[in-house]
Amino acid sequence: MPVQVIMPQLGESVLEGTITKWLKARGERVSEYEPLLEVNTDKVDTEIPSPAAGVLLDILVSEGTTVQAGSLLAWIGEAGEPLPTGDRTQAAVQPPPIAGQAAPPTGPGRELGFISPVVARMAAEHGIDLKEVPGTGQGGRITKKDVQAYLEQLKVEGEQVVGADLGVSPSAPPPPTSPAPVTPPAPSLLPMTPIRRMIAEHMVLSKHTSPHVTTVMEADMSRVVAHREANKAVFARDGANLTFTAYLISAVVTALKAYSIVNSSWSEEGVVLHRPINIGMATSLGEEGLIVPVIKNADSLSLLGLARLINDLSNRARLKKLQPDEVKGGTFTLTNHGTSGSLFATPIINQPQCAIMGAGVIQKRVMVINDAIAIRPMMYISLTFDHRILDGAIADIFLGKVVESLQNWS
Repeated sequence: MPVQVIMPQLGESVLEGTITKWLKARGERVSEYEPLLEVNTDKVDTEIPSPAAGVLLDILVSEGTTVQAGSLLAWIGEAGEPLPTGDRTQAAVQPPPIAGQAAPPTGPGRELGFISPVVARMAAEHGIDLKEVPGTGQGGRITKKDVQAYLEQLKVEGEQVVGADLGVSPSAPPPPTSPAPVTPPAPSLLPMTPIRRMIAEHMVLSKHTSPHVTTVMEADMSRVVAHREANKAVFARDGANLTFTAYLISAVVTALKAYSIVNSSWSEEGVVLHRPINIGMATSLGEEGLIVPVIKNADSLSLLGLARLINDLSNRARLKKLQPDEVKGGTFTLTNHGTSGSLFATPIINQPQCAIMGAGVIQKRVMVINDAIAIRPMMYISLTFDHRILDGAIADIFLGKVVESLQNWS
């Protein structure tokens, strides 16, 4: 009998989602718990696993369509198997939970509905038939806690069987035996997310495209730190959180205006010099990866304007509310990896750009200034560049200009 593929409710407040990609085509075979489609909500992109093994008989909702939780998305069964008659686009028959509703049945005939990647992985690791696991989630959905409880129950039952076979009570300690050989657990597989796959492909492409070279300098951030402390409150009154990223981008703009060859891209016909200065800023999305929103025409913005735009883009990036054109058109990229405590790094060029600058954490270090020992807030700054376009000398001159701008901030 064909099995329904149902749009799950992916969170307590998430009542709908958009089908962004079908990972299997109509007529293609799919394994149970294998990723079947990708759904986007206002919070996260999620891969929905197949509720059963078989052939994807029919797809009822096309990519780009937004549907309510509980909607019927597709049918899975055996090749040539007829589908139920009636409205095939009807909402799923599984009702929402009701207070006092009896627990859903278990056994071979049970429909599982949505199975999260975590639950699917646990089932695969322990060889569990999820149709035997009682679900306590919404609509009988099987949760991680349900699987853990089922495993614990199997463990207790196993101990009771062993005790009965040995003629002892379950609570009595078993007689001493030789230790059984320990079999190492099988490695678990973390499913590849679309954003992680995209990052991987882009980074490999970049390393295969450009000969990467990295140069590192350090900057005394005393003037920047002092300026920021003196102006944070003023900027806050104007609705902007003044971060060090604003100073770094301002310094990059100054250097790019002085050495426009760094604001370029490689082509077989020659080096393409870009007139706009569009600075991409790498923004972490946590375990999901990163995204690079672009500050267009950064050379036309004051420090306050930069701070406001940096706040806006980074906040909307983490909320997944960026528009497609806000991550395109960059001519140079900054990654402020120091926000996570990193001293310095050798970042990979964001193709087709010429270079990427990395900024480390600001640390107070002992320095020798005018033959005297002093303590200064120092930052390592790296520049990874395309050696087809830039040689070491011009790269160092450019990075030196960035350092000069930061150290002489006024």
